Amino acid sequence: MKIIPIGTPEIVMSNPMSKHNYFGWPTVARLQNGKIAVAASGFRRRHVCPFGKAVISYSENEGKTYTLPAPVIDTVLDDRDAGIVPFGETGVIFTSFNNTVEFQRKSKRPFDVAYLDLIRPEEEEEALGSTFRISHDCGVTFGPLHKCPVTSPHGPLVLADGSLLWVGRTFSPSNIHRKGIDGIHAYKINMDGTTEFVGKVPSIMEGDVEPLLCEPHAILLKDGRILTHIRAHAAGTDIFTTYQSESSDGGKTWTVPVRILDRSGGAPAHLMYHSSGVLISVYGYRNEPYGVRAMFSFDEGKTWDTDHDIYINGVGPDLGYPSTVELKDGTLLTVFYARPFEESPAIVMQQRWTFTTEE
Repeated sequence: MKIIPIGTPEIVMSNPMSKHNYFGWPTVARLQNGKIAVAASGFRRRHVCPFGKAVISYSENEGKTYTLPAPVIDTVLDDRDAGIVPFGETGVIFTSFNNTVEFQRKSKRPFDVAYLDLIRPEEEEEALGSTFRISHDCGVTFGPLHKCPVTSPHGPLVLADGSLLWVGRTFSPSNIHRKGIDGIHAYKINMDGTTEFVGKVPSIMEGDVEPLLCEPHAILLKDGRILTHIRAHAAGTDIFTTYQSESSDGGKTWTVPVRILDRSGGAPAHLMYHSSGVLISVYGYRNEPYGVRAMFSFDEGKTWDTDHDIYINGVGPDLGYPSTVELKDGTLLTVFYARPFEESPAIVMQQRWTFTTEE
């Protein structure tokens, strides 16, 4: 397998004329009207920032140019990872999550703290959670804010009957690993904003360590099974990798997750089918030289050809969260976030590429 870059990395979202110029954790999707949409968290000052908004940009020319990012979810809290998933004829679900005021105070920056002091407890309670809004007109307008018990960077998947199943980590208000409570669960998302528990993915051990399982992405396979790639990491160790689990009953029961990359092989992942039938998963790699990688499966996820570089950063580990969409000519467009230079903030970027099985 060989990846062939097309052109150089391009900027999708940035705000260079302002101090609020940090953008991260994006998702790309093709909407039913043919437009490409990119969701991300933007207009931030840094990685942890109470001013974060979950925003969206659109392209009508296959990613050549984009509209300026506009807020879709903008609570009083730090609106982070943004997912976007089209469903049905005109439906679009847009997802995000946020953290508590107490968690955000860890920055201890006077400007941030002054803003956080303005947030009333009732405002925090109303906003706090794994959030989503639903559009019924291809992302032109979005309905009210709803909450789900789980969160994931890229949002839910669409099942064969058109319903939405969200495979995600149990939302943790303080964004910490709570043993015995955390886990990867599947919830059905109803159009009225309510949710229904479906099933849970088993926990795992990596040697004598129980890693935190989080930030999954799931896809519906051709035979009806659901496959999910899950980020696993453990503080104080070299574990930062991807595990795989499957469900054959619509998300009610799951296989014990199996590691498919090296212990520090990278995460989180995003799954998609290419029109050739190849299953592709892209993921961030946070060891030197830092970047975005892809793995390929020709047998519906049974085996993977891993560790193919799409983008090499060379600056630092504040990057990743890639997702991919196929362009009309069969080439691929992967969107991710990264700091392009040592002193620059993170921005949302994209890389066009294709692949060949010839060496």
